[in-house]
Amino acid sequence: MTSADAATTRYDFAFAPSYRWAALPFGVLPGTTWAELGPGGLRVRFGPWRLRTGLDNIAGAERSGGFGFLKTAGPAHLSFSDRGVTFATNGDDAVCVRFHSPVRGIDPTGLITHPGATLTVSDPPAFLDHLEVLTR
Repeated sequence: MTSADAATTRYDFAFAPSYRWAALPFGVLPGTTWAELGPGGLRVRFGPWRLRTGLDNIAGAERSGGFGFLKTAGPAHLSFSDRGVTFATNGDDAVCVRFHSPVRGIDPTGLITHPGATLTVSDPPAFLDHLEVLTR
């Protein structure tokens, strides 16, 4: 993690033991799961899934959590209510990032795009502070 500078930082995901087992068959492992935030934008890898967007497309972000295991464990999840994508490795603490223009993530063809992404990074406050520095 970086301090208040604008360097690119890789944020690991916080894996709960039950989520680790549920994610394993989908290739979602600590070594294949991360979020990078820096002057070049946001890049996320969640096993085989990828998401990328520029800083100018980030509309805002806030903490979230309290997710149900069945709705979030295992692979990337699509919300049918708002088309958001969830990359979850625990149900307790996450960052929800909103986009001005929807981005690709769960569907490699790009037919499904997401107005937001939920990321269970290991240090949500540091991620949010870094994002604030980059987008002011």
